[in-house]
Amino acid sequence: MPAESKAQQQAAGAALSAKRGETKKSNLQGASKEMYETMTEDELEELASTDHDDLPDKKD
Repeated sequence: MPAESKAQQQAAGAALSAKRGETKKSNLQGASKEMYETMTEDELEELASTDHDDLPDKKD
């Protein structure tokens, strides 16, 4: 499932970074914190790797 907005793609990237231990979980907030708790690393990687050139900043 590809990301639907740049904001979603960025939140997934932050959550993925925390899942991998590259950043602290305590640095997460909002959507990225929820993604960290509810999604697998593979799901987060799929969202985070979405090409964001044609994505809107935020989903309507």
